[in-house]
Parts: sequence; C-alpha cells; structure tokens
Amino acid sequence: QVQLVESGGGLVQAGDSLRLTCTASGLKFRDYSMGWFRQAPGKEREFVAGVSWAGLRTYYADGKGRFLAFRDDVDNILHLQSNILTPEDTAIYYCAAGPRSRFDSQYASKEFYTFWGQGTQVTVSS
Repeated sequence: QVQLVESGGGLVQAGDSLRLTCTASGLKFRDYSMGWFRQAPGKEREFVAGVSWAGLRTYYADGKGRFLAFRDDVDNILHLQSNILTPEDTAIYYCAAGPRSRFDSQYASKEFYTFWGQGTQVTVSS
C-alpha cells in the first residue's frame, strides 16, 4: 500500500521559513516523479514544485526562488524548503507521486500524479 505522509506545517509569521517533508512508503520511491501542490480555501489545488526521478530536474511555479524542492532517495523523503513566506502562501500542502515518463511535459498537472498524501497545513500570519 502506497503512503505519502506530509509533515512540517504550522503557523508562522510573514517572512519566516518552513521545511516540509513527505515520507513515502509502499513504492519504489526513486522511480517516481514527485510533486508539491497546495490548496488554499476556496481555490483550486495548484502546482508548487516538481522533482523528476533521481532529482535530475526540478521545476517551480514561483519565479522568485523562494522554494527549494529536493529528494532523498535513500530515506524516501521529499522536501520542500519554503522561504520568505507570505500570507498568500497559506494553504494545505500536498505531495504527490507520478510516473517517470512525461514528467517534463506534465509536471504541473494534477492529473499526472497517481498517489497523493493527506496534506499538511501551512498558515502564515501577517
């Protein structure tokens, strides 16, 4: 049984940083593309970052370099380092696992990913 478990969320102030983690089990982690998404109240789930298998390529939605996603294929963990957080970053953050193929063309699509975690809440106060 595949499980993706996010952790590291919480309540922080604007300008703070957080490290989110996603611990995977029940799958050959290194063979999967991984993604981070988030969903704010009343909004659609949106792409945050995607990491290809073996960490060969990483893509981000934020063009300001505030997020850093990377993977540890030994411990089966996906990380998201989030810096200079703003209230607009308040959301539930989800990790997801998808196939190796087609990652470069579909990394930002929710439909590309097969498995999802339950999410971790991030709240940023002003």
